[in-house]
Amino acid sequence: MKLVFATNNKNKIKEVQALMPEGVQLLSLEEIGCNEDIPETSPTIEGNAIQKAEYVKEKYGYDCFADDTGLEVEALDGAPGVYSARYAGEEKSSEANIEKLLKELQEKEDRSARFKTVIALYLNDELHTFTGICSGKIIFERKGLQGFGYDPVFQPEGKSATFAEMSLQEKSQISHRARATCKLIDFLATFEG
Repeated sequence: MKLVFATNNKNKIKEVQALMPEGVQLLSLEEIGCNEDIPETSPTIEGNAIQKAEYVKEKYGYDCFADDTGLEVEALDGAPGVYSARYAGEEKSSEANIEKLLKELQEKEDRSARFKTVIALYLNDELHTFTGICSGKIIFERKGLQGFGYDPVFQPEGKSATFAEMSLQEKSQISHRARATCKLIDFLATFEG
């Protein structure tokens, strides 16, 4: 089975392909010739995932899944949320996003946060969604060099390391994306058609 994963983020593709069952081959947007920016104009994480999957299905005809992920910080009323990638501006700089987040949390005692991933799958013209959540907290300074995005400042519940201090294998066992992807994989494994 060939499925398009509607992303050009090579880190994400590597992370998700490692979890896929044999026989499921992921194609990136680049591999299907989709080089334009897919609109992400929904006010929700789920809405953006659905919008991206629909766009690829309608324009390119491939069965496809898309994900959208946001970091939701309790003390910031769920921000940055759907704006996580461009929290500090349109250039989508992880460094600037982390800087802004740490600055906004300086005076806050509650540092609890969660990563939320929603995967929208278009398969045989049917839409399915899968949600994964990883709760934790935002630490006071960056730690670790692995991962991407907010990984250096996010410490999952029950762990003493940040995502950026974990190997891909360790992170893949507990991450929000892994949890949503496992639901997707379970669904694909039972799917006949």
